[in-house]
Amino acid sequence: MFELFRSAALVASTLAMGLTAGLFAAFAYAVMPGLGRGGDRTFVEAMRQINVAILNGWFALAFGGALVLTLLAAALHLRGDGRPALPWIVAALVLYGLVLAVTFAVNVPLNDRLAAAGTGDLAAAREQFEAAWVRWNVIRAAASTAAFGCLAWALVVHGASAGGA
Repeated sequence: MFELFRSAALVASTLAMGLTAGLFAAFAYAVMPGLGRGGDRTFVEAMRQINVAILNGWFALAFGGALVLTLLAAALHLRGDGRPALPWIVAALVLYGLVLAVTFAVNVPLNDRLAAAGTGDLAAAREQFEAAWVRWNVIRAAASTAAFGCLAWALVVHGASAGGA
């Protein structure tokens, strides 16, 4: 039963991390380039609305779940035949820690400043937001994708050490 719980935690953490990586990647290769082609009013209004809409349960489940479930997976792999997967899970945690640090130190404050900029000089608001937000989001996309890859590899290692692969 413990092995089933340990495997389920690793699968769930991988799924949550994959959803989070996919979100940041989609912003990097589709959303921001698309918005970047629009005018200042369109760009600022769209980003403001996205930043409000994203604060929902589904986002919280993936974004928070990636951390909580990966921590749980790490704790469940601390002993016995779970240890071979542990370095990959820890690597995913370190990478996701980078994602969280960038999110809370850079992207969220940029979002807050854009929201507070008012309706006056939208070109200036965009200028102070877009390049920095995009650059740091690419870092989040790369780090969360690498974390997802680490967890995917942890699944392979876990399966091999459990005699499943």
